[in-house]
Amino acid sequence: MRRASLVIGCVLVGLVIAAGIISTVWTPYDPNLAVPADRLLGPSSQHWLGTDGFGSDIASRMLVGARTCLLVGVVSVVIAAGIGVPWGMTSAMLPRPWSTVVGRASDLLYAFPALLLAIILAAAVGGSTLTGMVAIGISTIPVFARITRTATRQILAQDYVVAARSSGMTWHWVAYKHVLPNIAPLIGVQASVSYGTAILAEAALSYLGLATPATVATWGRMLRDSQAYLFDDPGLSVAPALAIAGAVMGFTLLGDGLRDFLDPKLREVR
Repeated sequence: MRRASLVIGCVLVGLVIAAGIISTVWTPYDPNLAVPADRLLGPSSQHWLGTDGFGSDIASRMLVGARTCLLVGVVSVVIAAGIGVPWGMTSAMLPRPWSTVVGRASDLLYAFPALLLAIILAAAVGGSTLTGMVAIGISTIPVFARITRTATRQILAQDYVVAARSSGMTWHWVAYKHVLPNIAPLIGVQASVSYGTAILAEAALSYLGLATPATVATWGRMLRDSQAYLFDDPGLSVAPALAIAGAVMGFTLLGDGLRDFLDPKLREVR
C-alpha cells in the first residue's frame, strides 16, 4: 500500500507536469480565443473536451491551467521553504528566551491564512498571479518553520553534534554540515505536501477572483466561469474539478509515499 501510494502519486504528478510542459509548446487552440458561435459545444474530434460559455476550447485551457498551477506551486513552496527552513533552524539554535520569541512569531504568522493574506495584498497592490503566489507562500512559512525547528532540535541533541561543537565547530558550520543533510528528506516531503496545498489554495483564490486575472487560464477560474452554466451544461465543471482533485491528491500521495520510503523506521516495517 505504501508503494502504491508512491506510484499513484508519481503518476498523477507526472500527468500534471506533462500537461504543463506540453502547454508551453502546443495547445489545440488559443486558450483565450472566444468564438461565440461555438458556445457550450460537447466533446468532439475538433474540441476534445468541448467549449465553455465563451466558445473557448476547454482542452487548451486545461493544459494552460496545469502550467499555471505548477508555476504557482513552485514559487509559493520556494518562498515558504526559503524563509521557513532558516527560520526554524535559527529558532532551534538560539538560546531559549530568543528561541521562544522566534517561535511565537511563527505562531502569529500561522494565524493569517492564505485567503486573508490574498485579500490584504489584493487591496494593497491589486489581484494578480504574483499576489496569489506570495500570499500562499507566506501562509505556508510557519509549517516549514515548525517542522524544521523540531527536527533540528532532535539532531542537535545527538552525540556527534555535541562532539562537533566541543571541537570548536561554529553553529553555521553545524547547520550546513550536520543539520541540513539530515532534514533534507523531511523538507522534501513537506514541500510535496505543501505543493498540493498551494494548488488547492490557488484554485480557491482564482475562484474568488483574488489571484490570477481572467486573461490567464486556471482551473479555479474555469470552475468560477462554469458556475453560470451549472444548470445548462453541468459538465463544464467536471474537467477542472477533477484536475484540481487529481493534482492535490497526486502531490499528497507523493509526499506520503516519500515519507514512508525515506523514514528508516517505516522502511524496516515494510
